[in-house]
Amino acid sequence: MGCCSARCMLILLCCLQLITALEKQVFDFLGYQWAPIMINFFHIIVVILGLFGVIQYRSRYVLMYLLWTLLWVGWNVFVSCVYLDVGGLAKDSDVLSLGVSSHRSWWKVNGPGCESDGLPSSAGWQKNQQNPELSTVTSCWLEYQYVEVLHCIGQLLISLPGFVYACYLASTFSDEEDSFNFIGGFHHPSKPSQFLF
Repeated sequence: MGCCSARCMLILLCCLQLITALEKQVFDFLGYQWAPIMINFFHIIVVILGLFGVIQYRSRYVLMYLLWTLLWVGWNVFVSCVYLDVGGLAKDSDVLSLGVSSHRSWWKVNGPGCESDGLPSSAGWQKNQQNPELSTVTSCWLEYQYVEVLHCIGQLLISLPGFVYACYLASTFSDEEDSFNFIGGFHHPSKPSQFLF
């Protein structure tokens, strides 16, 4: 196994996906965005299982990762459309918080270079921390919706090559599983396989 093999590249991409998904999970928790929290949680589990499948040469786990990657790409495109107000979707709707809370993206108030208009009192500060709708941000270097879209683009840039490598490895692993009997070694096509998966 070379250091630039498809297997090593998919392991590297899965590790990058885990790191970026955990980072995204933290900021979604800070913003009380419940739909992304649940989807990120499933994503982390499937990436770990896909990583296990790549390391252990298990094509079923790689196929599961492959199918989930399609859903993950669709989810990130949907979230980007929500934040860019595409197709009747609105960033100010309760779609991502599932209508449970009035919280929005953590980056709305805490984005890079954001400044609030004035310092609230300590009681007001506590209210602002509980409800970001009460705080007013005058200027940011980068608006929060673009920060969220950049997160989604980063996920897509990691997921798309991961999808390609997973397709290749799933076909390679299934070919190896067809030609190798783990109990008796390689089997001939004329003899029935004794190994049942």
